[in-house]
Amino acid sequence: MSPTLMALTGFIAWTLLLLVWMEAVRSWLVLTRAVPANGFQPDNGNLSPFMQRLARAHANCLEGLPLFGGLLLVAVLAGQAAVTDPLAHVFLAARVLQSLIHLASLSSLAVTLRFSAFAVQMGLGVYWAVRLLWG
Repeated sequence: MSPTLMALTGFIAWTLLLLVWMEAVRSWLVLTRAVPANGFQPDNGNLSPFMQRLARAHANCLEGLPLFGGLLLVAVLAGQAAVTDPLAHVFLAARVLQSLIHLASLSSLAVTLRFSAFAVQMGLGVYWAVRLLWG
């Protein structure tokens, strides 16, 4: 599998892992009767701060998937994976790092580091888009 397809698959798998983690905790809360099945807010606003960060980290992945995943997919479908292959793993690492920092803390330093990881992704996305469009 090419680095581009590995990064795309990894991005999807990471997004899925965050969702499974969130739903496992929610299921536990329902089974232990801590929260009724219909008692969840979409952003986990009525749950712990960690669960709120988990919901946001998952949402961040969903927001980025069409953009960044789309660029990775376009590169493969256009036969131009050579554009994305060299930095595909860097992109995935930045995405996972962004989520992990989000899960760990909302301190000023954590937010700065999280944005830095996101800035890497944005930079790569712009670079890939330009290269795919205008070679």
